[in-house]
Amino acid sequence: MKLHRLLFILFFSALTLSAVAQTESQLRRKKEAIQREIEQLQKNLNKTANGKKLTLQQINTINAQIRLRQDKIGTINSEIKNLDNQISQNTNTVHTLQGQLGDLKKEYAGMIRFAQRNRNAYDKMMFIFASKDFNQAYKRIKYLQQFSQYRKKQAGYIESTQNDLNGKIRVLDKTLKEKSNLLKEQERERERLGKDKNEQSVVLSKLSKDEKRFKQDIVARKKQQAQIDRAISAAIQRAIEEARRKAAEEARRKAAEEARIAAAKAKAENRPAPATPTAPAAKSKSTAELLTATPEAARLSAGFENNKGRLPWPVATGTITERYGMHKVDQATYTNDGVDITTSDGATVRAVFAGKVAAVQVFMGRTVVLINHGEYFTVYQNLRSVSVSVGNLVETKQAIGVVANTGDDAILKFQIRRGQAALNPEAWISK
Repeated sequence: MKLHRLLFILFFSALTLSAVAQTESQLRRKKEAIQREIEQLQKNLNKTANGKKLTLQQINTINAQIRLRQDKIGTINSEIKNLDNQISQNTNTVHTLQGQLGDLKKEYAGMIRFAQRNRNAYDKMMFIFASKDFNQAYKRIKYLQQFSQYRKKQAGYIESTQNDLNGKIRVLDKTLKEKSNLLKEQERERERLGKDKNEQSVVLSKLSKDEKRFKQDIVARKKQQAQIDRAISAAIQRAIEEARRKAAEEARRKAAEEARIAAAKAKAENRPAPATPTAPAAKSKSTAELLTATPEAARLSAGFENNKGRLPWPVATGTITERYGMHKVDQATYTNDGVDITTSDGATVRAVFAGKVAAVQVFMGRTVVLINHGEYFTVYQNLRSVSVSVGNLVETKQAIGVVANTGDDAILKFQIRRGQAALNPEAWISK
């Protein structure tokens, strides 16, 4: 029973440690990915720091760097928590193994004492010959053999348990060292976070001194973005009207076919032809119904929706430096209907899902691509060059162009819309 308990404890510990190791691996990969994003943002900041003119990009980059640094500290905290659980489990296992080892040694000592008392061959023979009959003598011979074998097994259990105990102690020592290193890393990240926040304070102080010019920059940006958003809305509306026109044509075709069949039936039955039915009005349909009227569009729309939270990023590597929604910088406010993703120079822009190119338009030397996915649309803004045209069918992750540099950074402005309604892309793309 003791041996069974020992094996169960070791088996359970192995399963637990396997799960912990998997979680540790995931956390380590996440931490490394965050660090790569921080380093990329720092490179961008180093390029823009030499400029005399403060830009919104610098503020967004610093804010994103602070957010990533906080995420990294949170990831380190999770790693430390996992190690604490592992240390606790290993400590309990060590104590259990020590108890089991003590019990095994006591049992073995008792067997050794018994063997010492009966080590004489004459005593063993007397033990056998003192039997009442042959059957009892046979059982006593078997008992002596089994006792000898069990003693050898018990010695093996003691050695195996001692090895397991030494192994667990080594793992425990290693885990304690890992925790110590993580605590040091956590302290370094907190110091860097403090420096980032100091830099943020300096930038905001500089901003307040140049408030007038900065407000003018934001007004100009809002005006330009409003122009682009109107063009995007118009392109989406054209797609809706095209769907409405096709729905109306299909309704007229069905009505004409039904009238032809009814007339043929009436003629065969030698009765007057019925009045021609009026095609149902396509305008009564909702936008969602119009955009998913065909089987292909319905499949695209359902596929897009089913992949919420798992859509690939529109660039292979990048960091969200401006999030969706209302933003306030000093006293100036503006709204972003998507996210701004800072990426590397010359990065390839990819379609996040299969669809059809609905629009390709140029504004102030920068191109906007609109892709239709049934009821949904994705918008890729600030492209230097494009490799698709209106009407092209695209696949998931297919290259559609190259991101342009805005100032010193390569920034892709990315939106997701359901009809005309802007959605938060962070809820749709993978984490």
